[in-house]
Amino acid sequence: MAHPAVLSQLIEEYETLKALHAEAGGPAVQQRLEDVTYTLCVSTGTQDGEAALRAARRQLLRTASDEGSLIAG
Repeated sequence: MAHPAVLSQLIEEYETLKALHAEAGGPAVQQRLEDVTYTLCVSTGTQDGEAALRAARRQLLRTASDEGSLIAG
């Protein structure tokens, strides 16, 4: 699993690119979206963008929860 900071950045970029692609995505936006989707999939061990996004968000929630436990404990 990728470092939480990397996952956060990938999620942000994925969501931005999805919005751009929906509005007026040209070939460069489409290619970058495919690249980020692939990286998210590899980072999360999934095979499609939506599954990767869900897995990345779950990992970030677990990390935040674990860090909260360490601080509280």
